[in-house]
Amino acid sequence: AVASPEFTGEIVGSKSRNLQELRGRLPEWINLPASAALPFCTFDVVLESPDNAPIRLELDRARAELASMDFSDTASFEGLLARTRAAIQDVVPTDELTREMREAFAAERLPWPEGRLGPASRGGDGAAAKAWAAITGVWASKYNERAVLSCRKAGLTHEDVSMAVLCQPVVQSKYAFVLHTTNPQTGDANEIYGEMVCGMGEALVGNFAGRALSFVAKKNDLSNVKVTGFPSKANGLFTDGPTLIFRSDSNGEDLEGFAGAGLYDSIQMHEATLRPVDYSLDPLVADEEFRSQALAAVAHAAFEIEKALGSAQDIEGCIDQNGALYVVQTRPQV
Repeated sequence: AVASPEFTGEIVGSKSRNLQELRGRLPEWINLPASAALPFCTFDVVLESPDNAPIRLELDRARAELASMDFSDTASFEGLLARTRAAIQDVVPTDELTREMREAFAAERLPWPEGRLGPASRGGDGAAAKAWAAITGVWASKYNERAVLSCRKAGLTHEDVSMAVLCQPVVQSKYAFVLHTTNPQTGDANEIYGEMVCGMGEALVGNFAGRALSFVAKKNDLSNVKVTGFPSKANGLFTDGPTLIFRSDSNGEDLEGFAGAGLYDSIQMHEATLRPVDYSLDPLVADEEFRSQALAAVAHAAFEIEKALGSAQDIEGCIDQNGALYVVQTRPQV
C-alpha cells in the first residue's frame, strides 16, 4: 500500500496518477481528496499467502476454464464468473498489507476503519470488514461479464489487466458534476459543457431516470454560464456520514485497443441513500443567483484543470454541504 506521493505509472492506473499530477498546480479553492492506493501487484502478492492457498488453486482452475470456454453458453459463463468473484471476496489480507495500509492512511490523514481487516466469514469485523469487502469487490470486478467480454474482443487475457485500488474519503456531496472542457456536442474547444445533479455523482454517471441540469460556458467568458436544460431526476444519492470509497484503477486505459474506462467497480464502504429531490426548494433551480455562482465556479475549475494538464479533460467532481468544491477524477477527454 502506498500514499499519494509514491503514485507512478508502474504501480497505479491513470485515475490515481491524474489526480496526483494536479497537486500543487491548482488554486487553493479547488480541493483534491486525500488518496492512498493498493498497487497493481497487491492482489497477486496477497494471494500467495499460505492462508489463501485454497483460493489460489480455485482461481487457477477458474482462469483455465475461462480461457477455453465457449462464451455462447451463457449460463455456464455467468456461473463461472460468479464463482470466481465469490472466491476473490474470500481472500484474507496479510499482516504486511494491514500494516502498510495503516501507514499509508496515516500519511494521508485518512481515517482508519475500526475493527479487524478481512472478510467477516474469516475473522474480519466492524467497519474494517466493510472496507475489506469493498476492496475485494473492486478486485473481483475484473471478472464482471462486460469486462471479460471486452478483454476477449480486444484479444487480451485477464493477466494483461492489472487492478490497483484507489482509497479515498467520500465527499458528502450536495451537488455532483461532470465537465468536458471541449463541448462534446459541438466539438467547440473554446466551450465547456457540464452537467450537474443533486447528491452524489452516481445519479449522473449511472443509469438513473431523468436528466441533469446542463450548461455551457465560453472559456473567454466563464462567469456568464448558459443553462441548456433543467434537471428532472426524481431521486438523488446522498451520504450522510463520513465513509471511504475504494475506486477501481486498472491499467485498462493504458492498454492498446482496450477501452477500460467504466468497466470495473468502485465501491463505498457504506452505501449511499436514495432520496427524492424537491427542485422547488433547492437553490440550484429556485435561486438564479446561487445557480449562476455555482455553475461559474465549476466552469472556472474546468478551465484551471485543462490549463494545468495541457489537454481537454473529462472531469468529475462535487460541491459539499459547506460549498467547498472537490475534483475527484479527471482524464483526457476522448
